[in-house]
Amino acid sequence: MSIWWSLHLRRDAASVPLARRLLLGTMETAGVDPDVCYDLSVALTEACANAVEHGGGTTSEAFRVTAYLDGEKCRIEVTDSGPGFAHAERAPRVSAADAEQGRGLFLIQQLADHVHIGNKPGLGGAVVSFDKILKWREDAPLVAV
Repeated sequence: MSIWWSLHLRRDAASVPLARRLLLGTMETAGVDPDVCYDLSVALTEACANAVEHGGGTTSEAFRVTAYLDGEKCRIEVTDSGPGFAHAERAPRVSAADAEQGRGLFLIQQLADHVHIGNKPGLGGAVVSFDKILKWREDAPLVAV
């Protein structure tokens, strides 16, 4: 079983719950465990909120969310057209939940199994992608076999 979708959203606060609801609806319909749905929806919310707040650029006032449910894993990627991260060679790592900046990145790192934070090659902008191994409800209609 494989599900893939991509959204091109305005850099507006109203876009964040839209992306979250689409992800939750997709995972719930497929039969993903509610705890995994919650973790991924919180991580997506944080990544989208960062794109809305920091992702403005001269070329676009939009950001992109792409989600893949493929087999036993979900991968989510949020890209924007902003300035990106200042030190792309060393992606930001946040060590404390009470840091003044970066709490969203910290949450994403805690909720996902694998996280990549960096810059888009060439054109600029940030990329936040994260994976999580899926658990399924017993009655899951689209469970990976």
